[in-house]
Parts: sequence; structure tokens; C-alpha cells
Amino acid sequence: MPINFRQTHRSPRCSLREKKVQCIEGALLAAAALAYHGRAPLLLDLRTTDRDEDHVVALFQERGYWGAVSKTNHSILRFRDPVYKTVRELALSYFNEYFWWRNGEKTLKEFSTRPFDLRRYAPERWVTSEKQLWWLAEALDKAPHTKTLPPGMRPRELRRASKIERKMLDFAEWQRSKQK
Repeated sequence: MPINFRQTHRSPRCSLREKKVQCIEGALLAAAALAYHGRAPLLLDLRTTDRDEDHVVALFQERGYWGAVSKTNHSILRFRDPVYKTVRELALSYFNEYFWWRNGEKTLKEFSTRPFDLRRYAPERWVTSEKQLWWLAEALDKAPHTKTLPPGMRPRELRRASKIERKMLDFAEWQRSKQK
């Protein structure tokens, strides 16, 4: 689906009708599809520094290994095959790809400690709701999070993304249409 450039938090039903999604909307749509097929609808929140944007992915398991479905407009922060033994391993697989475009500084600082299970909410609250789901984004943000860096390590000790890595951010799948 094309990227939704607006700051919305639509339900899967509304996203399908609009035929556009941004990251949390894509994660919710993937979680709903997984639930439809008898799997747990799980989310993982990736929290960044204040200057960058957080990211949400839908989690799934195959043969005991974790994978993720992700919606992004760039060549990074995408789908993860189910090859990770733990959610922590999977979350950290996004670490080197999460950097500030101007200077390459690593920006992924935390991830939700446990998979965020959407089964605690009735489907009409998040799958078919006609209302914006800001409440769900807030609940996800309030869930316990784990720091990405080991104790005592400071962000300035990390290697910054190189020029060629930063150049990858220039490649977008969908272009913003010009308003008339």
C-alpha cells in the first residue's frame, strides 16, 4: 500500500478504505491480518531520540523464531524474516539502520520490553473503529521499554552511519504528491 504522509492513526478498516498507511497503521493492519489467520496480534514499539520518529512493527513467530512486518517509505526499517530467537534480538536488528539523516547519529534508544498484545482490546476498538486510534498509540508508548545501549555506554561512543548509509535514505518508495 502507498505511504500515508499524514499524521493519522487509523484502524485497519479505515486504512483499507483509504488505501494508504503509515507505520503504526501498517503494523495494525498486519496484526489484524495475523489475528484473522489465528495468530496473536502483537506490536513492537521502537522509540527514538526526540529528533527522530518512532516506529511500530507487527510481530509474528515461525517455529519459535521472531519476525516482523513493517511499513516504511524508505529502503531501511523494513520486514524481518523470522530468524530471531528473542524479541530483543529482533529489535536490535533495527539499531544500525536507525540513524539521523543529517549526521549519521544512531537514534534508536528503546524498544517495548514485551510484545504488545492487542488481544486485550475488543476488535471493534482497534480493527473496525471509525475513530482515530491515538489512545492505542499512547497505550503502546506507556508500555515498559528497554534501553538499546548497554549500561554505561553513551551514544557518542557509537560509530555514526557513513555517507553511503545516509544516502540510502534518499531512496523512497512513494513520493509526496504536490498539492494544487
